[in-house]
This record gives sequence, structure tokens and C-alpha cells, in this order.
Amino acid sequence: MIRQWHEHIQWHQAQLRRLLHSGRGSTRLASTPLLVAVKRGSILKTSPHVLFARSNCRSIRIPPILLPPVVFAGLLVALWIWYCVMMVVFQNKIIYMPGLPPTSRRERIADWEGLCGGIRWTRKETVAVDGTKLAMAVTTVSLTKGNRPRAPAPEKPAAAHVYVLYFHGNASSIPPRLPGLSWVLRAITDSKTNELPPMQLMFVCLSYRGYWTSRGRPSEPGLRLDAEAGVRWIAERHEREFGKDGSTAPILLVWGQSIGSGVATNLAATGRIPSSVPIRGLLLETPFVSIKAMLEALYPQKWLPYKYLWPFLRNHLDSWANLGLIAQACRERGQTPPMVYILEAERDELVPKEQSERLYQRCVDLGLPTEKGVVPVAYHQQAIARGDGKKLAAQAITKLTQRALGGGD
Repeated sequence: MIRQWHEHIQWHQAQLRRLLHSGRGSTRLASTPLLVAVKRGSILKTSPHVLFARSNCRSIRIPPILLPPVVFAGLLVALWIWYCVMMVVFQNKIIYMPGLPPTSRRERIADWEGLCGGIRWTRKETVAVDGTKLAMAVTTVSLTKGNRPRAPAPEKPAAAHVYVLYFHGNASSIPPRLPGLSWVLRAITDSKTNELPPMQLMFVCLSYRGYWTSRGRPSEPGLRLDAEAGVRWIAERHEREFGKDGSTAPILLVWGQSIGSGVATNLAATGRIPSSVPIRGLLLETPFVSIKAMLEALYPQKWLPYKYLWPFLRNHLDSWANLGLIAQACRERGQTPPMVYILEAERDELVPKEQSERLYQRCVDLGLPTEKGVVPVAYHQQAIARGDGKKLAAQAITKLTQRALGGGD
């Protein structure tokens, strides 16, 4: 076959040489099959039996008057596609904002201590399973009936040990949130309607990777590891302080604000946590259904690419699905499901109130014990900044604790 191929080529080369040296070469050369094939756009075939094959070469002619709009439309389409690709590739940097405001990575607890109403916070550290170092702000108070929080008295053990693991919102860091959390603590002890037995109450405010002084870069898988690290720190601390005595079993409540509500439900649904520290209650402050639902709510315009990119999401924070997993796991294990308290801001400009209502109805449909409180005249970041919000958050912690102790409905 190869020999035949070479014979074909040699024959055509001989024909070309003969025509070039003959007197009629100038007139016959232009009509040879080889040059006609080249001029007409024929292509060389690899088959030894078919040397040339004619191809149809077509071109699109655009009138000069239409050229500018066509080019402009092409640039818009190219820009839209490029923007979609950038949204998918850099979605972690777009969703998580650890650098806002610019001073968030340099905040110190001491800078906000004067606004905490006498509550003393200390900075602690823990390590996630992948080796990422995480920062926390921790405070412990002993509560007695009718008294304000005071330093715990080791010689008089409390009747209960309650731990509140707090997951903050997207922007800012832990220290600026401590004054509001401190006043919630004070509101718990000042409450006249919901009295608690003598107990020790610890707030553990975990800073995600990439936020405040924690190492690493934020992502949903990373935040899952961070939440689990917070629970392990609480379990190890409780065992170290009080041993494994069943009479001092810890009561763990999880409080998630905004994006932290997704972290909280992730932990409760699929978190790998010690069996000695089950989650007994969830406080979801200004929660959203999922990242996908937020894309649809914030960008309803059909021409924007955001809501069409949800199949490429690597961050879901899907509280809707997580609540279903929590209810299913409790039914399969025969356990009492944790109570869910939803705290909504009446004038939330970021998360539509329909989303918290959907989550509330989701809990009702699943049979999860749930309550909802609405902070009047409050925007997204003001839920516990206002006095009514502090009282509602304190009531939520009180109700979750009472139910965990067996005194709730």
C-alpha cells in the first residue's frame, strides 16, 4: 500500500516536470489536475487509492454595517462566559469574606473588653484534624437563681454544665461580637420568667479557618472540620475538668448566626463528634435555607449568571437537607431530637424572611420541636444588638437548656 502511494506521487511529479519543460507548459500547467485541485481547495487524502478529494469551502460574509454590533455581541458573550468561569473557580473567595472589614484579622479581645459588662473572655486555641490551628474566645460563668453571672466556684460543683458553641456570621471576626454575646449572658441571669437551676455555663466562640487569627483558608469542608474541632475541645475540656462521671454529663447547645447556621446544621447532621457530647439544641440566628436558595433570592434576574451556576457549587450549607438528616437519624436511633429555635430579624435586608419561615415549617413537617422569635425593627446584623434581640436570644438559650435538662415541653 505504501509503495502504491509513492508511485502515485512520483507519477504526478513526473507529469509536472514534463509540462514545465515542454513548450506548452505555460498553457497546460494551469489546467493540470494537481493545480486545479489546489486552487479549488482540495485536500490531500491519506488513502492510496484516492489522492485528491474536493472539499466545499464556504465563508460567511458579514455586511460592513453589521460588523460592529456582531463584534460587540461576541464580546458580551465571551465576557459572560469568562465571568461564569471565574465565579466557579473562585467561589470560596466570593462566598467567604474573612478580610472584611480590613481590621478583622487584627482585632483583639482587650479592645472590646470594656463593652462586655464585666464578662471576662480569654483566647484559646485548638487544632482541626487536618492540622489547621484555630482561635477561640471562651468565657465561663456560674449561674445561681436571682444572681448575676460570677466566677465559677470549683469547691461547689454546679448541677449542670452547659456549653454553647457559637458559629459567627460571614464578615468581621469574633472580638466585635463579644459585647453582644456578653449581654445575652447577662440577660439569661436577669430573666424573671425562665429560671434555671444552679449551673455552669460556658460560651465557646469558634473562629473559622482564615478568620481572625485562625490559619488556613475557608471552605465548606474546612468549616466542617473546624466545627468538629470545637466539639472535641469541649469534650476534652469537660473530661479533664470533671472526669467521665455520668452525673456531670455536658449539655451542648449550638448557636449559628447567618452563615454559621449552615455550619451548625452541618455539624448536627453529619458531624463526627464524640458520643459523650451530643447536640441537645440548635439556635439558628437569621438563617438561610441554602447557598442555592440565596443565589435565587439575591439575583432573580434571568440574565445574571449566578443562579444558573448552582450545579458547580462546592459550598452548599444546606440547612433544609440537614434538618431532614437530623430527623431521620433520630428516628433510626430512637433518640429525642434536638430542639430548634429560629431567631429572625424583622427587617433583614440580606436574608428574606421567607427563608426562615421555610425552615420553621420544615421543622414542623419533620416533627422536630421548634420555636421562632422575631426581633422587631432589626436588620441582618442587629438581631442581638438590640435589647429585644438579647432577650429573645437569652430566652432561646434558657428554653433549650430547660428542655435538655428534662424540664421543657
